[in-house]
Amino acid sequence: MADDTAVELPPLYESLTWLTPLSEERAAHLVAFLSDPAPARVLDMGCGWGELLLRVLMSAPQARGRGVDSASASIDRAGQQASARGLLNRVTFDLMPGAEAQYRPADALICIGASQIWGPPVEDAQPLDYAAALRSLRALVLPGGRLVYGEAVWSAVPHPAATAPLAGRDDEYLTADALHELIRAAGFEVVDEDLAGIQEWDDFESGYRGRFTRWLEAHDAHHPAAGQVRRQYEEQRAAYEEGYRGVLGMAYFCLAG
Repeated sequence: MADDTAVELPPLYESLTWLTPLSEERAAHLVAFLSDPAPARVLDMGCGWGELLLRVLMSAPQARGRGVDSASASIDRAGQQASARGLLNRVTFDLMPGAEAQYRPADALICIGASQIWGPPVEDAQPLDYAAALRSLRALVLPGGRLVYGEAVWSAVPHPAATAPLAGRDDEYLTADALHELIRAAGFEVVDEDLAGIQEWDDFESGYRGRFTRWLEAHDAHHPAAGQVRRQYEEQRAAYEEGYRGVLGMAYFCLAG
C-alpha cells in the first residue's frame, strides 16, 4: 500500500540544534562547567552530531575531544561541523557502540540521553538502567574530572496517555530525586542539577516534528507517501501534547568525580 512506502525524512539537525530539550542558556551553562578548570581531554558518549562537544572545545582551546555514537549520519554531520569550525585537528568522531569506548577516560565527560549504551537494548522496551550507566561513567571520569549527565526522568506521576507513546510502562524512568540518589551512590558529587523547562520541551518537540513539515513542503500533496507523513506528524503531535507533555522530563546534572 502507498502509506507503507519507506520515506526518507530530512535529518533532524536541520531543525534541531540539540537532540535533547536544551536551551541556548542552559547549553552555555553546561559548557562553562566543563571548561573551567580547562580540561585536557573531553569525551562525549552518545555525541549525536557533536554540537555540545564542539562548543566545549571552542571554549577550551587546549583541549582535545572525542565523540562516540552509533548513528553514521550523526557522525558524518559532526565531522562536517568540526571542519567548518576549524576543529578537525583537535577532535575525532568514532562510529561505534558507546560501550566499546569505555577504556578511554577523560577529565571532562558528556553523556546526555545515552544511558541505554550500558543497559538492555532499546527495542526490548525495558526500564532504563541508570545505575549501570553511572557505574561505567564513573570509571570514565579521571580523578578530579567533571561530568555533564542528562537523562530522561518522570517529572510528574506517569499515566496511561503519557506512557503509551513511549514504552508503555510506568517503571521505564525514575524521578529526578531517585536519580539523584543513584548518582551519589555511584561516587559523584552533585554540583548542580535542574530539569528542562516546558519551553525547552515545546521547542524540542516542534523541531522534532519539523522534519515531517519540511518533507511535506518539498513534495506534492498527492505524493504516494504524503498521507503517511501527515499521519506521522499528527501521531507525534498527539503523543506529546495529549500524552507525555509535562510528565516526561529531562534532568541535567553537573557532577564532580
